[in-house]
Amino acid sequence: MTFGEVMNRLEAMGTAQNRKVYARHGVPEPMFGVSYASLEALARQIGVDQPLAERLWASGNHDAQVLATRVADPARFGRRDLDLWARALSSHVLTDAFSVLAGRTAHVRIKADAWGRARGEWKGQAGWNLVAYLALRDRSLDDAYFAERLEQIVADIHDRPNRVRHAMNGALIAIGVRNARLEGLALEAARRIGPVEVDHGDTTCQTPDAAGSIAKAKKGAPRRGRPRRSPAS
Repeated sequence: MTFGEVMNRLEAMGTAQNRKVYARHGVPEPMFGVSYASLEALARQIGVDQPLAERLWASGNHDAQVLATRVADPARFGRRDLDLWARALSSHVLTDAFSVLAGRTAHVRIKADAWGRARGEWKGQAGWNLVAYLALRDRSLDDAYFAERLEQIVADIHDRPNRVRHAMNGALIAIGVRNARLEGLALEAARRIGPVEVDHGDTTCQTPDAAGSIAKAKKGAPRRGRPRRSPAS
């Protein structure tokens, strides 16, 4: 499927209602307003196509960029490639989608550390999204790595940009469900932090309570971490 064909498909699948919902979540123009369910179906039809992904990302269109994260080849990304894509991040929704892709590359830990210290809101969000990814999926890391991240969260969370605070809170939850020892450390960190204020704009979204989310996860309830689907899906 060519770039032009994909863009035509995306435009046809977009809806005015989805564009309104996305805008309330801070997604800027240009966008078509395609649901993530439709994006996922189109991604499955396309398969892995790195050249197409590059063109979709370069388009600057929100829906095309989210699709790019689904059809890109993680093995084709070097550190500089990830940094180049990260410069185009324009909303927390796109940053969440990009974080899923970055988490599948060989550079996830390096970028978690580097972006987590970044001053920019979207890179900072991506960095802490990746810390959460590592906590949930990388069994090779020892507890000391995550204990250090908990101390960073306690020290910095209230002074970081809006969506970085949200991602740090998500990382705190993910670390807390990793194992029993880290659960105790995470709960103590949550007590020291207190409420985390995040502006979710004109939406019904709420910031998960870390201690409550860890307790629910322990009981087998669905985890409330960073979203992996669109607001309108």
